[in-house]
Amino acid sequence: MPELKKILIISDAWHPQINGVVRTYEHVIEELEKKGHEIKVIGPRDFKRTMPMPGYSEIQLVLCPYNQIRRMINAYAPDGIHIATEGPLGWAGRKYCIKHNTPYTTAYHTHFPDYMAERAGKYIKAFKRPAKAFGIWFTRKFHSTSSAMLVATQSLAHDLENWQFKTPRYNFSRGVNYDIFYPDGDINPIHHHLQSPVAVYVGRIAIEKNLRAFLDMPWAGDKLIVGDGPDRPRLESRYKDAHFVGAHKGADLAAYYRCGDVFVFPSKTDTFGMVLIEAMACGLPIAGYNVTGPKDIITESFLGAVDDNLETAAKNALESGSQEQRVTYAKANYSWPHAAHEFMQALIDSFKR
Repeated sequence: MPELKKILIISDAWHPQINGVVRTYEHVIEELEKKGHEIKVIGPRDFKRTMPMPGYSEIQLVLCPYNQIRRMINAYAPDGIHIATEGPLGWAGRKYCIKHNTPYTTAYHTHFPDYMAERAGKYIKAFKRPAKAFGIWFTRKFHSTSSAMLVATQSLAHDLENWQFKTPRYNFSRGVNYDIFYPDGDINPIHHHLQSPVAVYVGRIAIEKNLRAFLDMPWAGDKLIVGDGPDRPRLESRYKDAHFVGAHKGADLAAYYRCGDVFVFPSKTDTFGMVLIEAMACGLPIAGYNVTGPKDIITESFLGAVDDNLETAAKNALESGSQEQRVTYAKANYSWPHAAHEFMQALIDSFKR
């Protein structure tokens, strides 16, 4: 088995996008480089021929990438290949690995069947069920030739098993930068203009995030929405009492988390929700639906609450545990060095199959 020093990551989600996939690999790459690995990422901005994703112009889809990606892989000559996404670059990387009998790993970052169903149902409700069925077939086919498939949670692994995924699955957790996300730091000045209890949401503003459930939720205090996306103009115009502040990163983002009394996560399609553990690290109780992601993270009563009713979950979360309990739990259970170790273990094992 070769020593895996040079690692190639192929991802349709990469800079300048800001999302959980990009942020996950940024942190994992940082940890791997500390261990002496050399990492190259092939992303959309490496290609000239792209088009905006329909309904989501921030995401660029590469057109006919195979010949160029083949040349790039051959030039880099990686020891190991990981394919992060099921987009055009992912399929091109998959084709290369199959043709050259090269083991590779994949990751399941987005509940793609549910994502497709939400997108299709936005226009014609009758399309939701067939769109989900197609999404299951599509993702199962994509991952079927992978040597190892990285998944974030046990409930997600269970979903994939029910959908007849046969690819060997490996846990791929997430971490937090505790030098940035902690309770007693700077608070954004907007805090002085907000009425408690403040409910915070951080993430993309798009249909699959189910943000209207949060905005329609009865709430005694104010709602703070940190993020951007294709649905922001429409929602900001409709929900004038909510506070939309755009996308933020790093210490600026942490300062917005600290404005909140509770973190509310309305999505039903995310596989994990890295913002949940960032909020936890800042001491916030977290609330969400009883679905994959929130139910895998909110496993102790002091962390927050899940419920089929989002308002109930948010109110129960406000009464749960202490800031100290949540911060201690986050540090004990989520770290980027551990996530990077899981990533590498799957890649190493892929050569043994």
